[in-house]
Amino acid sequence: METIYGRWMLEWENRLCSRATNRIVRPFEWGIEWAERWPVAERVPRNGHDPEAYLRVLNEAAIESSHDFFAYETPRDFSLDGNLLRFTSAVETPYPENNRVHGQWFPAKHKPGSRRVAAIVLPHWNASVTQHNALCVGLAKLGISALRLSMPYHDYRMPAELERADYAVSSNIARTIDATRQAVIDTRSCVDWLLGEGYQRVGLVGTSLGSCYAFLASTHDPRIEVNVYNHCSTYFADVVWEGLSSQHIRQSLESAITLERLRETWRVISPPHYIERYASMKKKSLFIYARYDTTFPLRFSKEVVRKARELKMDHKSVELLCGHYTLGETPFKFIDGYHICSFLKRNL
Repeated sequence: METIYGRWMLEWENRLCSRATNRIVRPFEWGIEWAERWPVAERVPRNGHDPEAYLRVLNEAAIESSHDFFAYETPRDFSLDGNLLRFTSAVETPYPENNRVHGQWFPAKHKPGSRRVAAIVLPHWNASVTQHNALCVGLAKLGISALRLSMPYHDYRMPAELERADYAVSSNIARTIDATRQAVIDTRSCVDWLLGEGYQRVGLVGTSLGSCYAFLASTHDPRIEVNVYNHCSTYFADVVWEGLSSQHIRQSLESAITLERLRETWRVISPPHYIERYASMKKKSLFIYARYDTTFPLRFSKEVVRKARELKMDHKSVELLCGHYTLGETPFKFIDGYHICSFLKRNL
């Protein structure tokens, strides 16, 4: 019965994935110009390195001083207009739209004297502006204020020439790193705003690509105490290489680089390089993964959970009998929402 169910689920996943007809195979680029503003670039000159060798050196230096790599100055122009928070990203890019951060705010009603808690919600790659809003509404009803962040190059922040958030994850190596760094810093800036508004505990909910951003943000910010990783995986490169939804990116990548080399050039944005540090911070974590996931392959998710057990993290893991895309479909989205909301309610 499992085999029949599994085949049916994988066929459903493929149908959902193939609905998108606007994926573009863009040219491979090292994108070294995107590294010029990274803190490590000031200390590590090129010295004749070819682009790949230079990116490897930058990755090594960035991991060694990752707190500097993900450091930032708190924005000074937070503005809440109705239920839309806006501020200028601490990371500047060539795209004015992307430099303006937007967060949809779902405040909870707090009883006098009760502890004020909030969660930052980081959506999946290519999420539309309304996706994950239902989760935020549910959290607010439970007394947890929610801030849904528009990630770099998504929805409000998407440059006019794009139909998809192609600049967030692409075959431009350094731009992908820069987008990830920006997402982490924007997330931490949201923590600044929440604490400035009087919130006492802050949690994170990251889905798919958002879960990678969430892990990196939490690792570099002790103020984030409770974390939900809705889809979890290991190396950034492996997911892009093997994931069903990113095969158009692989098509460009494999014309110029192998998986092993790609893994080295994307080390600084890969959670495995920080997991021991994360474990030492004693955070509460929920890892959710899907048995029939074709975007975050199951063996990668199980490796995350295995490592969490090995490092004795304070964590819970949940395996859902669906896939990556089907997690957003009935009934799985309701089951997923229950696990997320109950974990946050219990631990924030």
